[in-house]
Amino acid sequence: MSERILNWLAWLAALVCVAPIVAAGLAAFTGDFDTWRGLMNTVLPGYVANTLMLVVLVGLGTAALGTGAAWLVTMYRFPGSRALEVLLVLPLAFPAYVLAYAYTYLLQHSGPVQSALRDVTGWGPRDYWFPEVRSLPGAAFMLICVLYPYVYLLARTAFAQQSVGAYFAARTLGRGPWGAFWSVSLPMARPAIVGGALLCVMETIADYGTVSHFSVQTFSTGIYQAWFSMGDRAAAAQLALGLLAFALVLAILERIQRGQARAHTRGNRAEIYDAQPIGGLAGGLAAFFCFLPVFVGFLLPVIVLSRMAIDSGQSPFDGRYLRFVTNSLTLAGTAALVTVTAAILISFRVRTRPGRSSRAMVLGAGLGYAVPGGVIAVGILVPLAALDNVLSDWLQSAFGRTPGLIFTGSIWVLVVAYMARFMAAGLNTIEAGYASLSPNLDAVTRTLGRNPTGLLARVHLPILRRSILAAALIVFVDTMKELPATMIMRPFNFDTLAVQAHRLAADERLHQAAVPSLVIVAIGLLPVFMVCRQLSRRAPGRPAPEPRSAGVAQPYAADG
Repeated sequence: MSERILNWLAWLAALVCVAPIVAAGLAAFTGDFDTWRGLMNTVLPGYVANTLMLVVLVGLGTAALGTGAAWLVTMYRFPGSRALEVLLVLPLAFPAYVLAYAYTYLLQHSGPVQSALRDVTGWGPRDYWFPEVRSLPGAAFMLICVLYPYVYLLARTAFAQQSVGAYFAARTLGRGPWGAFWSVSLPMARPAIVGGALLCVMETIADYGTVSHFSVQTFSTGIYQAWFSMGDRAAAAQLALGLLAFALVLAILERIQRGQARAHTRGNRAEIYDAQPIGGLAGGLAAFFCFLPVFVGFLLPVIVLSRMAIDSGQSPFDGRYLRFVTNSLTLAGTAALVTVTAAILISFRVRTRPGRSSRAMVLGAGLGYAVPGGVIAVGILVPLAALDNVLSDWLQSAFGRTPGLIFTGSIWVLVVAYMARFMAAGLNTIEAGYASLSPNLDAVTRTLGRNPTGLLARVHLPILRRSILAAALIVFVDTMKELPATMIMRPFNFDTLAVQAHRLAADERLHQAAVPSLVIVAIGLLPVFMVCRQLSRRAPGRPAPEPRSAGVAQPYAADG
């Protein structure tokens, strides 16, 4: 396959991701702006303020939590550190809206916590103050609990691939452990950390289920209110256009602040830090810091949902739920394969042809992560529905019969929506892997006679296998949890676990909604464990191979 074909395939993948957003944007100018003017005078300032506050809280919270946990489990050995390497990723399998359901049941006025508090103290309903979970800080807390693994996965990979030479140089110059971390290790891992935090921010501004359940008015809830409650799709598209502009500003700022930062640890035998054991109070605090997000973001919600599921009287093993599982796995697996393949093509094009066009390609392809799934669905359905109608009319007049819906009733159209929605997840993860890959490696490979296809297949893909697996995991789990696009675009009688959970929760049947929610979590755990096993296979501190030459000390070699 020639370089030109790879280039055209990359552009095709990017255009497929951009097309639904462009179509939704064009819809913003098809109607009048009376509703938009009314929104600006009433609720739009609140949408902007709440969205900004959520972005700040979730961005800072996920960056601090994910980076801190990744640094501790990579650089130190403390009680339970080996197990926590895997456990810290578990909340990634949880949809944020399901976590909101669990904590609402647990912490609401009639829930177990406040009921037990009143029973023990004898207080009445107005005799005490209790934090309101259904609030903006509560929504931010739910999102931080389930999104921090994005930062953790990328930061964990970045720290594991770093050479220890720069870290020890800082220590010999008088820096303490934390000083060396802030001045050396953290800047080297910044591309991965910022990429993970950007994923969290994009997911936050596009979230609908959590903020809607907590009655927090954001751009996303405003879009759905204008669309479904007011029946004004033009106003919804106009709000989506504002949200898209917000996402574009975030993406541009991230690219500017990252600049040309790179940390080239490949291409030579990079020494890997031998993790230091810590015990006593310091080891206990490290274990507590790493265990707390696992408990709050996974263990406690699983316990609560399990209790709710037991009380519901439903079984996840009957035929109906097995159909939901099959449908969800089919969509998630196909979307992960298609999206990661397209992300590899785009990242390879950016790698081999850097420039403004490549940067524009990445920005355009990744914008879908900040757009609600329902908006992308409409951006796809409107032109395809028109095409279906034209084709149906022509077949009816020419042959006297029509095949019905050809495009809009297809699963592949739904996969295209997933690719447009989650392309940023694949791009940021693979680009983080490319950031540590020296450009000299490409030059050496080309001088040895490899064409672009050989460079990609024989060099880049084997080295980037960890990043590719992490990207596939993120897309797979996100697809399992995706709700709005699936509800709008799914074929007739093709329900998924997410759709079933939402349907039951919308009817206030939270106990019954716990059953499909737990199945989503259980399925999401399988790729989580698979990727964590790959990430920890050559973890820092493990014994290095014996030296080939007697009497010559060999450095620890980075995998890949």
